[in-house]
Amino acid sequence: MDASAGSARPDPSTGLPDDGTPVDRSLVGVPATELAARVRSGGLSAVAVVRAHLAHLADVDARIGAFRVVRTAAALAEAAAVDASPHRAELPLAGVPVAVKDNVAVAGEVATDGSRAHRPAPASADHPVVARLRAAGAVVVGISRVPELCLYSATDGPGTVTRNPWDTARSSAGSSGGSAAAVAAGVVPLAHGNDGMGSLRLPAAACGLVTLKPGSGVVPAGIGADSWSGMAENGVLATTVADLATGFAVLAGTPVVAPVAPARPLRVAVSTRSPVPGTRLDAAGRSAVDAVAAELEAAGHTVVRAEPVVTPAAALGTVARWLAGADADAEALDLDRAAMEPRSRTHARLGRWVRRAGLVRPRTAAAFRERMTGFFADVDVLLTPVVAGLPLAARPWHERGFLANVTANARWAPWVSAWNLAGLPALVLPAGPGREGLPTSVQLVGPAGSETRLLWLAGELERRQPWRRHAPVFDPTEPAGVPTG
Repeated sequence: MDASAGSARPDPSTGLPDDGTPVDRSLVGVPATELAARVRSGGLSAVAVVRAHLAHLADVDARIGAFRVVRTAAALAEAAAVDASPHRAELPLAGVPVAVKDNVAVAGEVATDGSRAHRPAPASADHPVVARLRAAGAVVVGISRVPELCLYSATDGPGTVTRNPWDTARSSAGSSGGSAAAVAAGVVPLAHGNDGMGSLRLPAAACGLVTLKPGSGVVPAGIGADSWSGMAENGVLATTVADLATGFAVLAGTPVVAPVAPARPLRVAVSTRSPVPGTRLDAAGRSAVDAVAAELEAAGHTVVRAEPVVTPAAALGTVARWLAGADADAEALDLDRAAMEPRSRTHARLGRWVRRAGLVRPRTAAAFRERMTGFFADVDVLLTPVVAGLPLAARPWHERGFLANVTANARWAPWVSAWNLAGLPALVLPAGPGREGLPTSVQLVGPAGSETRLLWLAGELERRQPWRRHAPVFDPTEPAGVPTG
C-alpha cells in the first residue's frame, strides 16, 4: 500500500502526513453531494475531506479488508489539485473520495482483476469512467478488492477475505465487494463498481446500499476482454439516491439534474418467482417486496402481479457468457493458468469449450431482449427480490471448488443476471432491516432508457421509507461508532 506523502512526518494516530492540520472526522459519513457542495462553495477544502476519509480508512479497513491499494500520497495531491482548480465551483463531485474497483485502469496503478496469476504493468491512462470521475472532481483514494476475474458472489482471495460491515462473519458479496464494504463502513461516500451478472446489485443488497446497473450503451463499458459478451456495465454504489443519481450522471456524461417525476402514476409489476428452480425466497425478502409494493400503492401507483418468464435459452445464454468471459479475460490478461485459483481454472476451461463450440450467440440475447420489450409494453417498472437470504459466509471461498462456488452463487442470487443479458437497467435499494439485523433490499427493473425513471422512483421510496446509511458498528456519524437506537 502507498503510505507516503511528501516529506511531512506521519501522524502515528492516523498514518497521515502531520502537516499541523487536525483531522475533522465529522466530515466522514456526510453524503457525497453535500461534501461536493461545500467544496464547490469554498467553505471546505478537498484536502480536509480526503484526510478525514483516509484516517477513517486506517481505522476500519483491517476489519473489513475493502482495499488492495490505498493511495494516500496520490489522493492528497489530487485533492490539493481540486482545491487549486479554477473550475472547482463547477465540479459535481468536487473533493469527493471514491474507491475504484480492481478491474478498470487507474493511471499509475496496477489493475489485477483479483488474480495473482500475472504481473501487470501500471496503467498509462485512466479508464473512461475513471477519467469522468476525476474530471468531475472526485479523488481516487484506493483500489477496492475483487474475487479472481470478478467471477463470484463473495470477495476473497489468498490471504484476504472482504467482510460485510453489517456483520463481519458475512461476505460483502461480489464482485464489487470491496467497493460496497468501503461505502457501507463510511470509508468513502461513493465507489465505482461494475455488474456482469449482479456484481453491483448483490454487494448493494448485502451491504444496505443503493446502486444502478445501467442499460446497454449508457455508460462506457470496456470491462475485461469483451465485457462478458456485452453483459457487464459500470456504475457506482452509494448510500443515498441523490449520490447515486449524481454518480450515474457523471459516468454517463450527462448533466447532473434531479430526476423528473413521470407525467402519470406508474404501473408496477411485482414478481417473486425465482428463475432458478428449487430456490425459494426467505420470509424477510418476501416481506421487503410486500412492504415496497404497499408503499407504491399508497403513493398512488398501480401494482399488479406479472411474471417475466426467463426462458431456458436465456438462462443458458447467460451462463455461457459468464463461462466464456473467464476464458476471454484469462487470455487477454495472459494469465498463467496453472497459477490461477482451482475454481477459476475450471471456470476458464469450461469457458474455452463454450467459445470453441460457438455457444455465445448474439441472437439469444436479442430474442430475450425482445421478449422483455413486450413485457414492458404493459408495465413501467418491475419489482423483484434481489437475493434469497443472508449473504454468504465470509470465508476463503477460493479454497473450495468450482461446483461449490457456483451452487452457492446460484442459490443465493437468482434474480439479477437476466437483466444483464437483456441489457436493461436495474436498480437495487434497501427496504429495511429484516435478515438477523442485516439489510433487506429489492430490485427495480425498467425498459431500455428508463434509468431516470428508476432513480426517481427510488428517490420517492427513500423519502417514504428512509434507510440507515451505514452499518451500525462502523457508522461514522455516531460516537465511537456505537448505535444510539
